Amino acid sequence: MQIENNFSLKKYNTFGIEAKANQFVAVHSLNELKFILENHKTDTKFILGGGSNMLLTQDINALVIHIDLKGKRIIKEDADFVWVESQAGEAWHEFVLWTIDQNFGGLENMSLIPGNVGTTPVQNIGAYGTEIKDTFVSCDAMNISTQEMKTFVNNECKFGYRESIFKNEVKDQYVITSVVYKLTKHNHKINISYGDITKELEKNNVVTPTLKDVSNAVIAIRQSKLPDPKELGNSGSFFKNPIISKDAFEKVHALHTDMPHYVISKTEVKVPAGWLIEQAGFKGKRFGDAGIHKNQALVIVNYGNATGQEILNVSKDIQNTVLNKFGIAIEAEVNVI
Repeated sequence: MQIENNFSLKKYNTFGIEAKANQFVAVHSLNELKFILENHKTDTKFILGGGSNMLLTQDINALVIHIDLKGKRIIKEDADFVWVESQAGEAWHEFVLWTIDQNFGGLENMSLIPGNVGTTPVQNIGAYGTEIKDTFVSCDAMNISTQEMKTFVNNECKFGYRESIFKNEVKDQYVITSVVYKLTKHNHKINISYGDITKELEKNNVVTPTLKDVSNAVIAIRQSKLPDPKELGNSGSFFKNPIISKDAFEKVHALHTDMPHYVISKTEVKVPAGWLIEQAGFKGKRFGDAGIHKNQALVIVNYGNATGQEILNVSKDIQNTVLNKFGIAIEAEVNVI
């Protein structure tokens, strides 16, 4: 464990933005994390996971602590369920594939989401009809100030749409070190409710899908729509799908009758942000080295040497245009640093 100065973060953020950390250290155990926090109490600290959900618009004048804790294990099981613990530094997609290989069900719809396990509860990540909150049992976290460990169980995390207590009440107070998920051992609840999955399975003549079939379908869909961050810098979906009141939706829907939507409750409707952005004319557009992906309007990409500020400017242009055209505000899902 060595602290490095003036350290490039280009390989540590999926946008591939060139930004420097004043100081950088990777920790590989709880003891190393505790040691760093204890001995740098007065330093400003920045906790870095997989770097998949952030946009760096500037150098980080802080001690960047990269959480590189590895390992996964079964902590208990009964006849129907298994409780699996993963350390925070495990790559999420690799962990999902491991659970599928063990025939453990519950995470397959979230295949190929970039990032590490430790950040999954922060965002309450989700895809194709499932969210982390559906399988999340608890996570262990270290208090940055006191180095004491605390366990957060599901109902304490206040999960919402891409929301949790870690983005609000306890933001910047804890480092998540491991996560426990409760998964099925048999009688899996196969969720193919999203049309794209059903179409992909039909294309492959799959009638009775297994966990692996669903995962493969999701991977194929995501690869067809989303660029690989290793080849084209991006952070997946840049914006959240806006949830608006039923009254507001009915007014805008009267003007745009082809607007897709999902009823959330008696009073709320979710509208796909990608559709709004595409209708606003941004899909496939390029502004220097920053642009919007040709296959998915939700994804802003770095074609090579875009700065974080240039990407941020594009995102603000999108937000303003969508608001002016539809009267709907879309919010960034990515954390802007």
